[in-house]
Amino acid sequence: MTHNREASPRWLDPESPVIEFPDVELAMQDPDGLLAIGGALTTEWLLHAYRRGIFPWYGPGQPILWWAPDPRLVLYPEQLHMSRSLARVIRKGRYTVTLDAAFRDVITACAAPRPGQSGTWITPEMREAYVRFHHEGHAHSAECWYQGELVGGLYGVAIGGIFFGESMFARATDASKVAFVALVRQLARWGFGLIDCQVHTDHLASLGAATIPRRAFTAILERQCHTPGTVRQWTLDEDILLLSP
Repeated sequence: MTHNREASPRWLDPESPVIEFPDVELAMQDPDGLLAIGGALTTEWLLHAYRRGIFPWYGPGQPILWWAPDPRLVLYPEQLHMSRSLARVIRKGRYTVTLDAAFRDVITACAAPRPGQSGTWITPEMREAYVRFHHEGHAHSAECWYQGELVGGLYGVAIGGIFFGESMFARATDASKVAFVALVRQLARWGFGLIDCQVHTDHLASLGAATIPRRAFTAILERQCHTPGTVRQWTLDEDILLLSP
């Protein structure tokens, strides 16, 4: 099945007793991946969405928009790439990394407007939904610290053997990359098979992420989202950043 070029996104009733998203192959081509509008940001809605390769992304004043782009940017943990300069930064031990130590602070920092941007897609409604998701053990953060100050990090969602990355930020050079490297190494140790990076960015491509067809991505989800998960607070192993590149 090809992109559904002419279709319009389906409206979802947030009060519906049955949560049912359209098949992701019905997503629009322009804009790429727009699949549905409406629904809710409850735990039930979010779990249903992520298991099918769908994520929410919308701006202030908009209804909830659900997306399933094609192709999909992913990272296999064993394909993590570090530049020589990043490896040197890690070896010097300038930064420390934690997991799930400051989720709200991380998502708040990710929501701050970036240089050249006037707004953010992480609305207050979105932020509070993912904070609840975190308290329930499904959303997680990685924090990068310098002399006790939070200088970078990222957050995302874990289901089965998949980590779905959502957003990252940096207030110091390479801070978000160091947090990402630590998280990917830890996920590999736990047996995670894939990190979803959603759409292409040069930043993530430099770390080893590459695009795969949406159909291949959803096939992976069908296998790995049903493996035993890690619904709990995460802790980083002390030796993770000491591993050789």
